[in-house]
Amino acid sequence: MQGTQAARAEFTQVVTTPGKDGQPARQKTSSGSFAFQRPGRFRFDYRKPFEQTIVADGTSLWFYDVDLNQVTQRPQAQALGSTPAALLASAPDLRDLRADFSLESAPEREGLQWVLATPKSRDGQLQNVRVGLRGDQLEVLEILDGFGQRSVIRFANLQTNPQLSASTFQFKPPAGADVLRQ
Repeated sequence: MQGTQAARAEFTQVVTTPGKDGQPARQKTSSGSFAFQRPGRFRFDYRKPFEQTIVADGTSLWFYDVDLNQVTQRPQAQALGSTPAALLASAPDLRDLRADFSLESAPEREGLQWVLATPKSRDGQLQNVRVGLRGDQLEVLEILDGFGQRSVIRFANLQTNPQLSASTFQFKPPAGADVLRQ
């Protein structure tokens, strides 16, 4: 990750919510494309099952729900904190990453090398992130939040350090969309 200043990939995300009151756990699968450029810029374009766009432009975090035609804008510094997106995109180098996360090796699994990243801030939103690497390529993020919800994001067709246009990380609310500023 140290040598990667930008990347893009396709992704599949499976979110597993623990069951309550004897109910089985529920799973939701989504997919789309992802790009980041350090420091502080990333973009998730969800295509299935619902179209959504999340863009961090270095100043604001934008969330656009196509079905609701609604945009939420938040100051990026407040919104990211010790999140998985911050783990990938915010820290320009390993030293900065270690300021927000404790990093340790985890046992090899599925033919991948794993790093366990635990946020130093205990705000309850994120328990930990496991980063699965094949050689020097990011392949999987396993995210466990403070409510026991697990998200597994698998990346495919990863391109490291591609030329990404500045417009990749710009967002302009569509005409007619409701814009909520927080």
